[in-house]
Amino acid sequence: MNQSLKDQSIVVTGAGRGLGRSVAERLASLGAAVAVLDLDEVGCEETARHISAAGGKAHAFTVDVSDRAAFAHCATQFAAARGRIDAVVNNAMLLRYEPIERVTEEVLDRMLAIGIKGAVWGAQLLLAHMDPERGGVLINMASPVAERGYPNTSIYSLVKGALVTLTKTLSAELGPRRVRVNAVAPGSVPTPGAVGLNDPAEYERRARTIPLRRLGREEDNAAAVAFLLSPEASFINGEILHVDGGIAAAG
Repeated sequence: MNQSLKDQSIVVTGAGRGLGRSVAERLASLGAAVAVLDLDEVGCEETARHISAAGGKAHAFTVDVSDRAAFAHCATQFAAARGRIDAVVNNAMLLRYEPIERVTEEVLDRMLAIGIKGAVWGAQLLLAHMDPERGGVLINMASPVAERGYPNTSIYSLVKGALVTLTKTLSAELGPRRVRVNAVAPGSVPTPGAVGLNDPAEYERRARTIPLRRLGREEDNAAAVAFLLSPEASFINGEILHVDGGIAAAG
């Protein structure tokens, strides 16, 4: 069995379902101990149980990652149990598509808080609990929408664009401290959270526009995250890895 992440202690936010759950399960299968963080208690516990049933190590924490104190409390508990934190995957995001005139202050605040504030707190907590000699890895979940214009995705695209900028900035700032910072930009993946926002015809249309002529799968994204966390990616820093079948390159 591939144990390329053996003895690693990794925090994955938004791991209660979808891409986050797939990432958490993949990392655990590679030997990592995973802190499963999600606002959804049921989903959070289900992910942790699934990992444990497969022989992996998981710690479940129900938390709003935009709440700095609450996020810090969970990270401290995980670090105490594992001795340190080696990596944080900032995946949590409120997924919402709507015309700009319909965006409310409440929705705007929540999307910015979860997507951007949560990522900043994740970076801080990695620095607080990593082993300075070993260093650490930070992965932000970006998206091709950060670079292309899609109707009704203004706030979502805003958050993802900010995460691309944060990734590049922190790669330069934290590199001297042995911290690698990269992002994964998954293309269209019919996750449980996304399916309700698009009808089947829209997914069929998207598949036709992707150079590889298929939609993404959750495991495609999880494999990319696992690679960037692995020793094989030890000299990769500040990159945005598109896992989108070529849609970003096609323009």
